[in-house]
Amino acid sequence: MAESEPGPLVVQDPSAPVLVPAPGPPGPRTPQDELEDSRMPFLEHLRELRVRLRNAVIALVIGFLIAFTFSQELFVVLARPLIEVWHEVGAHNASLGSPALYFNSLFEPFWVYLSVALWGGIFVASPAIFHQLWLFVAPGLYRHERRYGVAFAASSATLFAGGAVFCYFLVLPAAYRFFLDYSTHNLAELQRGLGVSYSMATAVALQPLLGMDAYLDFVKKLLLGFGLVFELPLLILFLTLAGAVTYRGLWRFNRWFIVLSFIVAAVLTPGPDVISQVLMALPMVVLYNGSIVMAYMIHRKREKAARAMEGGPDGTGPDGSDPDGSGPDGSDPPS
Repeated sequence: MAESEPGPLVVQDPSAPVLVPAPGPPGPRTPQDELEDSRMPFLEHLRELRVRLRNAVIALVIGFLIAFTFSQELFVVLARPLIEVWHEVGAHNASLGSPALYFNSLFEPFWVYLSVALWGGIFVASPAIFHQLWLFVAPGLYRHERRYGVAFAASSATLFAGGAVFCYFLVLPAAYRFFLDYSTHNLAELQRGLGVSYSMATAVALQPLLGMDAYLDFVKKLLLGFGLVFELPLLILFLTLAGAVTYRGLWRFNRWFIVLSFIVAAVLTPGPDVISQVLMALPMVVLYNGSIVMAYMIHRKREKAARAMEGGPDGTGPDGSDPDGSGPDGSDPPS
């Protein structure tokens, strides 16, 4: 077989222009593309974290200085429910006398005002602190997740503030009224129970002696406890969206949650009184049952969306059945 002769060697002129095809129009950007654009090296993450922490600390210091300037006024605001109930109970109980708070050491007022300023500073600086946290977390989220994050932060702050307001205007006065009723001008007088009246010759008065530090600790624990309890619907919403719980499971657990709510209330309330425990447990039960309704609405919405993708455009299935499985006329589904 004869070998073919090689063709002539062609040398391209280096001065000749090279034709490059023009790039086509860019395709639509996907959420994954947006996430890839926001990626940064590990060291850059550390630098970003340092900047956000620095800004948050600066905001906290500024908020603390502002709150410390008005720390005495803030403490008066916290003591206002006690003073009002004190006057109310003292109108028919002369043993109470005028409202008064005491300090057991020379440094106690300073530390109490410092503690009030710290918690007040956290409250004042919380928008800036959450903003710095959001700036650190947001680049790693999709666009729809960022919308959920803003709604989550706003709902969390609203629910926490709602719990604190509920405690301040309803729970604290009821608890103070319960405790101050123990005061009497003569402890040995027995005028209640079985209609028996008995008294000793020597009067022994029982009067409250409230310290500043103990009072602030009591109020702080109650306000924080109720603020956390009112976050329950947000927690259940998150678990429902994640598929961890369903409205059916929540409803089956309802009777056990009633018992659990009173146990949690007994742990979170600092005092031994039944009033504050009941006033914490009852909102928990109401919020839990409201969360069941919310979980049911989410379930219905998901079922309608799933059946709309499968068949009917009005949210019914291909056979005209409702999302809960009932027939077109509302009858129960066939077993």
